[in-house]
Amino acid sequence: MKQITVTEEELALKLPMVEVFETVEGEGLAAGFPTTFVRLFNCNLRCAWCDTPYSFAPATPAYYATIGEIVEHVKDFGHSAVCLTGGEPLLDKDKALALICALAELDGIRDIHIETNGSIDLSPFAQLRRSHPPVAAKMRFVLDYKLPGSGQQRHMRMGNYELLLDCDEIKFVVADDADFQEACRVVREHVRAGTVLLSPVWESMSPQRLVELMLKERLPRAKLSLQLHKIIWNPDARGV
Repeated sequence: MKQITVTEEELALKLPMVEVFETVEGEGLAAGFPTTFVRLFNCNLRCAWCDTPYSFAPATPAYYATIGEIVEHVKDFGHSAVCLTGGEPLLDKDKALALICALAELDGIRDIHIETNGSIDLSPFAQLRRSHPPVAAKMRFVLDYKLPGSGQQRHMRMGNYELLLDCDEIKFVVADDADFQEACRVVREHVRAGTVLLSPVWESMSPQRLVELMLKERLPRAKLSLQLHKIIWNPDARGV
């Protein structure tokens, strides 16, 4: 297994950005922990319920930043957890790999969780995790499965589920009862490792109803995941 060193050329690579900010993680296993969010611009999906439409076209990047500049910004905040998100942060494979490596080299970082939309082949990133100890110790996936209510289910890469470890999370955003039943099917047929997160679409699925369905179905490895940032702040607030 090899250590990693990010080159000067890699640190100079530029990425389209939306924002880098600090807040508490709003959902999943790290919910409530102070976290630095690195939100990259652009996404290849168009989910019906998307709450970050400013992160892809026809919007435009807020700015461009080199990997070195992003790393320095993360260091300035000083939190031990980083969330790499978007949009879809893994669209540019080579730059995303370099950014993950650069973040993993920071001594103060213990958790790099990557929110990815389920349509991107995770093989290169899983290989990075397998072969480099600094990455393996810190990096994990938060892998979305887009249910029918999203309008994007056809784009899901089911081979990604063979690459997951117990430290990873699989997120299902549930719009209605039919979405929930589809989530149950996917979990039972494909999920072999990781924690299942069930999150309600606020406009169409109440948390109470989702809990009722969970208790009735007894889905294995499943956890209710509410978006704390939408409870603490206005649901439309940015940078929180």
